[in-house]
Amino acid sequence: MPELPEVEVTRQGVAPYLTDQTVTKLVIRNDSLRWPVPDLAQQIVGQTITQVRRRAKYLLIDTAAGTTIVHLGMSGSLRIVPWDTPAEKHDHIDLHLANGRMLRLNDPRRFGAWLWCELPEQAHPLLEKLGPEPLSEHFNVEQLAAAIKQKKKAIKLCLMDNHIVVGVGNIYANEALFAAGIHPQMEAGKVDLARLEKLVNEVKRILANAIKQGGTTLKDFTNADGKPGYFAQKLHVYGRGGETCTQCGHMLSEIKLGQRATVFCSLCQSK
Repeated sequence: MPELPEVEVTRQGVAPYLTDQTVTKLVIRNDSLRWPVPDLAQQIVGQTITQVRRRAKYLLIDTAAGTTIVHLGMSGSLRIVPWDTPAEKHDHIDLHLANGRMLRLNDPRRFGAWLWCELPEQAHPLLEKLGPEPLSEHFNVEQLAAAIKQKKKAIKLCLMDNHIVVGVGNIYANEALFAAGIHPQMEAGKVDLARLEKLVNEVKRILANAIKQGGTTLKDFTNADGKPGYFAQKLHVYGRGGETCTQCGHMLSEIKLGQRATVFCSLCQSK
């Protein structure tokens, strides 16, 4: 599943082609995605797209009438193509624009979503209980400390909890905890403020670097296949269980936490 940086780069890639454009047609070839796709033609055709935003891993396409909520799921991707581009097997939805282009959703596994909500979209069930954005000022050491106070579950599980902070998926949780020197199994409520502050800073740094790398790796959503994948970047622990630590040379350990692969250095990351 694309993580937050990949979704943000998707937003950056498609937004220039959508913003200030009028929707002329909506084509739904398959409405059986993760949730049924509503027939939105009456709501959206004739509307002008005012902006394209991201909330967690959801893309929000705003108009005066309401907001389209798009989620890429496990295998979804977005492309900007001309109106007359033939549809392929897994091209489920086309949003036609007055500029002669359209936004096309491709999703082989159909775990993605294309939904609609009236403003304000913050009240939508998928969005209303989400925590702060990790790159915003609302994610800070004070907020994190208050959210995990007295929690006994592992700090890594808290870091991946969208009620505490959104979008810190498995790859980036592994990397941020390594950079902050925190053992992923440590009880969240026992992490002191100094290390929490370092963890917040490392989450922001690592995610920002991944977005920057993605912006140079995947530039063109009109010629590329629109699949963000995972950007080429130096990973210190994720996917490297059994290999040597890049800091101390000790062998990295790999365990399961919350059914997700968790890799760490038992020397560099302490409880």
